[in-house]
Amino acid sequence: MNKTTVIQGRKIAPKDIELVKELIDANPSWGRTRLSKELCVLWDYRSDNGSLKDMACRSLLLKLEKNKLIKLPLRKSGTNNAKRNSSIRPVLHSTLPVCASLKDLLPLQIRPAEDRSELDLFKCFLSLYHYLGFSGTVGENLKYMVYDSSGRPLACLLFGSSAWACGPRDDFIGWDRKKREKNLFLTTNNTRFLILPWVSVKYLASHILSKVLKRIKDDWSAKYGHPVYLIETFVEADRFAGTSYKASGWRCVGGTKGRSRNDRSHSIKVSVKDIYLYPLTKTFKKVLCR
Repeated sequence: MNKTTVIQGRKIAPKDIELVKELIDANPSWGRTRLSKELCVLWDYRSDNGSLKDMACRSLLLKLEKNKLIKLPLRKSGTNNAKRNSSIRPVLHSTLPVCASLKDLLPLQIRPAEDRSELDLFKCFLSLYHYLGFSGTVGENLKYMVYDSSGRPLACLLFGSSAWACGPRDDFIGWDRKKREKNLFLTTNNTRFLILPWVSVKYLASHILSKVLKRIKDDWSAKYGHPVYLIETFVEADRFAGTSYKASGWRCVGGTKGRSRNDRSHSIKVSVKDIYLYPLTKTFKKVLCR
């Protein structure tokens, strides 16, 4: 390889290939997991919440090997991927169209997905029908399933860790680095919101959001022993207009810059996202800045 290529949105230069080869040769005891994590640190390959993008890095390494650019160490265990994939079980479900007025479906049943069968359904829906898929959760999170009055599933929502740093959000709150590091756990990110593809009900999305916003503070306290005071979400500007968030009172405070945090040469373009925030209390700034 004598030229730069792009894999998974990341520029891979000849020096990057050499680094991988050197790590493999110099550390024969390392497995693929250790190699991936070490590379994530060296490349600062992290998600928006600051965690290492270990799985993405492992996928990248497999593609490099497939292209005969590197030779990975032998797998130490053949069961890890099987165990991971087995956590998303296929669940039989109806895809009959739900086309009705909102009032015909009320009252909605909205509840955290907690028992095994409901969690399996939640994971199945996101993995099959959300454009970002579902690969699991890390840290504090809440999963909601939404049903109509007769028990038909309509939607699911996932709330998880907030972005580690986000300029427009931090400015809106009044955060400096120390305050953000201290209080980030008091916020959450709506990372997934899926209306099932066979459901067509006007105003359903904004109605669901409004209902969840009224209960999530108490639900979070019940599960983790502390509330959350502000919710964020990132909406891909070229894919969605953010209509349901606007209709349920969220505020757009700006947008992302349209490049990857790993793009040191400012040449990798990613989707621009609008940043929406929803404070859950009037005193959220006072609490989050203390």
